Amino acid sequence: MPKARINISLKPTVLDAQGAVVKQALHSLGFSGVEGVHMGKYIELDVAPGTSEEQVSEMCRKLLANPIIEQYSIQLDAEG
Repeated sequence: MPKARINISLKPTVLDAQGAVVKQALHSLGFSGVEGVHMGKYIELDVAPGTSEEQVSEMCRKLLANPIIEQYSIQLDAEG
């Protein structure tokens, strides 16, 4: 079954408050070498054969991502 793999992250101009908290927590655990943390989402969809990248992009725009503050990339794998 074909799969659509979607990575969603905040746009570079948006403050990543969650990433900042994780970075601070890592530092408090002794991982001082971490210079930045960027949090995001990964979504994997099982899609019908013939589903286009444009259709998946529309899914992202309408539901899966917030296009005002998030960006996304799509990998469509026909093999599954």
